[in-house]
Formats: sequence, C-alpha cells, structure tokens
Amino acid sequence: MDLIDDAGAGNTPEFSVSELSGAVKRIIEGEFGHVRVRAEVGRVSRPRSGHVYLDLKDDRSVISGVMWKGVAARQETPVEEGMEVIATGRLTTFPGQSKYQIVIEDIRPAGMGALMAMLEKRRAALQAEGLFDPARKRKLPYLPEVIGVVTSPSGAVIRDILHRLRDRFPRKVLIWPVAVQGAACAPEVARAIEGFNRLTPGGALPRPDLLIVARGGGSVEDLWGFNEEIVVRAAAASAIPLISAVGHETDTTLIDHAADRRAPTPSAAAEMAVPVRLELAAWVGDVQARMARAMGHRADARRQRLRDLSRALPRADELLQNPRQRLDVLADRLPAALSRGVDRRRLRLSECGTLRPGLLTRAIASERARLNDRAHRLSPCLSRLIANRRQAFAQQAARLRPQVLARDVAQHRAKLDDLSRCLDEAQAARLAEARRKLDALDRLRETLGYRETLRRGYAVVRGDGGVVTNKEAAENATALEIEFHDGRLKIGGSAPKRGPAKAPKPEQGSLF
Repeated sequence: MDLIDDAGAGNTPEFSVSELSGAVKRIIEGEFGHVRVRAEVGRVSRPRSGHVYLDLKDDRSVISGVMWKGVAARQETPVEEGMEVIATGRLTTFPGQSKYQIVIEDIRPAGMGALMAMLEKRRAALQAEGLFDPARKRKLPYLPEVIGVVTSPSGAVIRDILHRLRDRFPRKVLIWPVAVQGAACAPEVARAIEGFNRLTPGGALPRPDLLIVARGGGSVEDLWGFNEEIVVRAAAASAIPLISAVGHETDTTLIDHAADRRAPTPSAAAEMAVPVRLELAAWVGDVQARMARAMGHRADARRQRLRDLSRALPRADELLQNPRQRLDVLADRLPAALSRGVDRRRLRLSECGTLRPGLLTRAIASERARLNDRAHRLSPCLSRLIANRRQAFAQQAARLRPQVLARDVAQHRAKLDDLSRCLDEAQAARLAEARRKLDALDRLRETLGYRETLRRGYAVVRGDGGVVTNKEAAENATALEIEFHDGRLKIGGSAPKRGPAKAPKPEQGSLF
C-alpha cells in the first residue's frame, strides 16, 4: 500500500496549511490590488479598538470588510446599516478564519434607502438652522431635585432608570407616559417635552430640573419617531436641560444631536443625571477632613514663622544707629564742601577773562568773512537752478508745438472713428437680432391666437355680456354674434314674419 500511494502521488507538491494560505493571499492581493465596490452595508461592528468591521452585500453575495481606526476617524458620514456605499480598498485574506475580506481605504455614500435619504436631508436642514450647534447646549445640573422622564410606562426602560436612580441617589421622578413607537410617538413626545417646560417651578406639580427622553433599542423604523422634526425642535427649544437616551449605543437619532447630552443607554442616562450618594458623602467627608488638617497645619506654620521672625528682628535703636552716625558725619563735612565748590566756580570764571572790544571785533570780522563766502557761492547756484528750469520749460514748449498737437489730435480722431464704426455695426447687429426675435414672437402670437383655431372650423359665440360658453347663457341672450375665420354673423332676437299669421317665437337655444 505504501508503494501504491507513493506512485499515485506522482510529482504533486505538498504544502503546509500556512504555505497554501500565503499562496492564496498573494494571488488575491496581486489580482485585486485596488478595487471599488458598490454595495449595501449590512452588519456593522465598532469594538473598543476603534476599528470598524462591516459586511458589504447585494442580493446574492456578502463580502466582509474592515476599516482601520485612522480611516474610520476621517469619515465625514458614519457608516450605518442599510446605507448604500462605494467602498475603495484592496482585497486580502484573513488566514486565521480562511476567508477573504476588503480592507477599506475610503468609503462614501452612493445612495441610501428612502428612510436614510430622508433622514440625512432632514439632519442637514436642521443643522443649517443651528439646532445642533454645540454652543447652545447647556450644562446638566449636578444634583437635580426633580427629574422628568418621557418614556413608555410599561417597558423595561423606566424600571432601569428608576432602579439606577435608587441605587445612586434617590430623587423625585415625574413620568410622562408616551408612545415610543408608531405614528403617535412623535406628537406625544413633543407634547411631553413642551408640557414639562410649561410647569411652574415650585408649584403643586413641580417643574423638573432635568429631562430624560428614553426608549429601548430597535430598528430604524422603530426609532423613526425620534427623527421627526417636531421632536427635534421641541428638544432644541426646551428650557430644561435634556438627556437623550434613545436606543442602544450604536443607534443614533436626530434628537441625540438636539439634546444637551446623549446617553448610550437609558441606564447611562440615569448615571449622568445624578452622582453616587455614598461616593459623594465619602468625598465630602474626606474634603472636610483634609480642609481641617490643612487649616491646622497652616495655622501652626504661620505661628512658628511669626515666632522666628520676631526673634530675627533687631531693636529699633539698633536699626537707627548707623543712619544717625552717617548723618552726623555728612553734617560735619557740608560747610567745607560748600566752600570748595564756591572756590572752584570763582576760578573758572577768572579763567574766562574779561570781555574786551578787540575780541568782539575779531568775532564780527570772522562772521562777516563767512557770510561773504556764502554770498559768492549763492550766485552760481542760482544761475544753475534758473538754467535747469529754463531747459525744462523749453522741453515742455517743444511738446506743445502745433505739429505735435495736430498729430495727437489725428491719432485720437482715427481711434474715435474706429470706435464709432464698431458702435454702428454693433447697433445694427443688435437691431437685426431684436427684429428677428420680434418677428418670431409675432409668428408665435399668430400661431397661438384664436384665429388660427377658427380656421380649423371652430367659431366664437358672443352675447350681451361677452363670450357665451354654455347653453344657459345662449338661451338667455337677446342677440347673438357668431365669429368665423372669414367674418362675423349677427343673429337677432326675433324670427321674420311669414304670411298674415305670426310665427311663434323660437326658443333661444333652437339655433343650436
């Protein structure tokens, strides 16, 4: 048997599982290195890693796809189930599960279903109005006294919220029962939000400090009531801070964008609404103890610091001894210093000498010589300046000669003639085009006029008050006028006489 098996194998090579899987991977990546696929998005999974795993399908096949975290973060429109998209990427294999998949590098909406297209259009319109602006969202109260809940009273949602509030920090809860699915959902939710806002603070039925709009998960059709415009506008106009807790973590509705906070689940909404009472009490106690210890340490430190400073400070007499001694020394040196200052100034004045007439004469002669030198240099400068100005005036006069002016006038006249000829041609072309359009409109008027209809065998009947359009008006008219394409025929109100006997008066409608 061993000999028979070896002979039957022939030259067929043997592969390990990893070698065969790697060969398939290389073939697929080599043949389909870069592809574009138009498909509908099926299952979508978003794990904690930030990657997105999804299915691309049509009516017969399904391809698994993966979009890494960096690519998913760059997408402007989040991928949702039921969306028709165009995905660009490369095909590869995943040896761990023996399947092929597409690694998506870019994905864009190609066409959505009727609901998704309507939802996206409505979202864009409401966002353009500023209803989703983050700047208008308000901060939730830290510890609300009364919490209003808009949800179905019979579902598990309200029990989860009440149970979570009871565990964390019991508060007063007002429940406004509404339908969370179907045609009545949107108007009832909108009326509930408006009704809570109309309550009087501190009244018999107190106004809530916080609102929670909650519903469990479901399909797009089940959650559609929370995408209606009336609900979104009511949430945006609410003066009470509002938490939206519609659906599960992957479900997104338009009320989530208009609300002040979005909770992934109703239980998470209850956690956002109130803190944990035991944790808060422990924190307050810890803060109080820390504050007491800090105040004690600070007082002790200040007290010790004051004692240290009091020991280091010198007495007042010791502080004034040196300044007082320095003042006495300076007072003793002041009279001698004043005498020396007066002597130095007297010596400097004697060195300057007396003012004699000879000195003044020499100074005046020196200034006169300098002034004469400047006067001799001024005349040539003025001459050169006048010559330069005369030359500039001559150049300007040369440019204003009659020949130059005549040449410029001729050039401008030629240019004006060219512009006038172009204007005449343009005006003639414009008039011809206007005349052509007018003729075409006149032909159209003739074609659409009622006289062309009369040529095809129709007639216009006129009575006392204008055109007659029915039998009753024709019977009540005293005279009729029928217009054909070649003229008008008038018919009087009485018939002509025949013989001595009067013919009976015909009925008004006998002509027809």
